[in-house]
Amino acid sequence: MKVREFKQFIGGEWAAPASGQTFESLDPSTEEVIATVGRGDAADIDAAVNAARAAFPAWRDRKPKERARLLYDLARAIEAHADDLAHWETLDSGKPLPRARGEVLSTARYFEFYAGAADKYYGETIPLGADYIDFTLREPMGVTAHIVPWNFPLNMIGRSVAPALALGNTAVVKPAEQTPLTALLLAELMQEVGFPAGVYNVVNGFGIEAGAPLTAHPDIDCITFTGSVETGRIIMKTAAEHIKPVVLELGGKSPNIIFADTDLGLAVAEAAKGIYSNTGQVCSAGSRVLVEAGIRDAFVEQLVAHTSRIKIGRGVDSPEMGPLVSREQYERVEVYMGIGREEGAEVAAGGARPPEFDKGYFWQPTILDRVTPDMRVAQEEIFGPVLAVLTFEDEAEALEIANGVRYGLVAGIFTNDINKAMRLARDLKAGQVYVNEYFAGGEETPFGGYKQSGFGREKGLEALANYSQVKNVAIRIR
Repeated sequence: MKVREFKQFIGGEWAAPASGQTFESLDPSTEEVIATVGRGDAADIDAAVNAARAAFPAWRDRKPKERARLLYDLARAIEAHADDLAHWETLDSGKPLPRARGEVLSTARYFEFYAGAADKYYGETIPLGADYIDFTLREPMGVTAHIVPWNFPLNMIGRSVAPALALGNTAVVKPAEQTPLTALLLAELMQEVGFPAGVYNVVNGFGIEAGAPLTAHPDIDCITFTGSVETGRIIMKTAAEHIKPVVLELGGKSPNIIFADTDLGLAVAEAAKGIYSNTGQVCSAGSRVLVEAGIRDAFVEQLVAHTSRIKIGRGVDSPEMGPLVSREQYERVEVYMGIGREEGAEVAAGGARPPEFDKGYFWQPTILDRVTPDMRVAQEEIFGPVLAVLTFEDEAEALEIANGVRYGLVAGIFTNDINKAMRLARDLKAGQVYVNEYFAGGEETPFGGYKQSGFGREKGLEALANYSQVKNVAIRIR
C-alpha cells in the first residue's frame, strides 16, 4: 500500500513540524510502514497552544446552541466516514476491524451526547435571604491539553475533547506516537463541518519531545491524561508547578469475581471478553478472575476450551483478536510470562507467540492458573491478553483479594444473589462495578478510578466538571 504522509494540525492549518523531522507509523500486524507523521516538539506545542488561546474568546462566547450544532454535525460526519476511520484505526493499532468501527461509532456518540449538554449545564441560585440574590456561573477553563493513549486512539479523543469543546474550551491534543493517524483524520472532518481555526489542534510526537512541553506549558489551563501510573505521577508534578488541575485515568488490575451460584457459561464468556477484548490492552480489563473454590476446576476447564477457539489474525481480516500494538508491548508481555512461570503460576492456555505468524506482534490468549495474590502477575498491570486465575473460599476472602492491589479502576461480580452483589458493590474500592456483564455501561456512565488508578471522572455528565470552573456572584439588594 502507498505510505500516507501527515503533518501537524495547528490553528486550522496543516503545518510541517518546526524541526522538519518525521517518524513512521507501523501496522502491528505486518510491521510495515503505513504512514509518516510530523514529529512535533516544544516549538510546535507552543504554536498549538497559542492558536488555541487565540481561538478561545470567540469560541467561549459563541452561543451554546451553536457549539452544540457543530458538535452534532461532527457526530454525523464521523458516522458517515466510519468505514474509512475504522480502516485507518485498524491499520494503525492492529485491532479487529469490527471493533475499530464500533469505537468510531462510540466516538460519534460522545460528540452527540455532549452536543446535547452544551446548553443544559446550568448554574444555580443560593438562598441567602431577602436582601441578596446569589447565583453561580459555569465558565470554561480555557485551553485544555489532552494526552491520548494508543489503545483507543480516536475514541478517547471523543471522550475528553467533546465535553471540553461543548463548554467553550479549546483543545490541544497529543496522540500516542504509536497510533497518531485518526486524531488527524478527525481534524479533517472538523474542518469540513466548520469548526473555527484553533479550536482543535493536534501535535504528534514522543512524550519527552511533545507531551512534556504540553503539560509544562504555562498557558494550558487543565490537563487530561490517560496512561501509566509512572507518567501520571510526572504529569502531576509538572502541573503542580503552574497549579493546573489534572484528570488522570491510569492503570488497573481489575478483579472479576465469580461465585458458585452464577450461570457458569455466562461467567466464562464474560471473563474471556473482559481480558481478551482489544488484546487485553484495556485499562479496565478484567485481568484477575477470582473464582469460588467449589467451581474452580469446572470454570477453568470451560474457560480453557473457550480460549482455544478464539481466532487471531490481522485486524483488517476481522478476527476475534488482533496483535499487540508494538514491539515494546509484545516484549512487556513476554517478560511477564517469564515472571509468572518463575513465581509458580501454571500456564493453562496460550503463553507464547502463535506459531502461524512470523511477523507482527501477535500473542496467544493466555490463562495463568494457580495464581496467588502475592504474585507479581496478580499485582502488576501486564496490559496484554494474559489472565490470572485466583481462588477464594468465601465472600470475605474474595473482597480482601479484590481490594488487595494498588489499583481501583473497575470490578466485576457474577452472582444470582442480589444482596451479595450489592454488598460487594458497596465495599469494592473501584470507580465502576459491573454485575453479571463485564464492560457494562456506555458513553453516559461516569468512569474513573480509586487509589493509583487515578482521579476525576470521564464520560457522562460528570465529565463536564473537568472542563468548567464555578464562579459565585452575590448581589446585595438595597
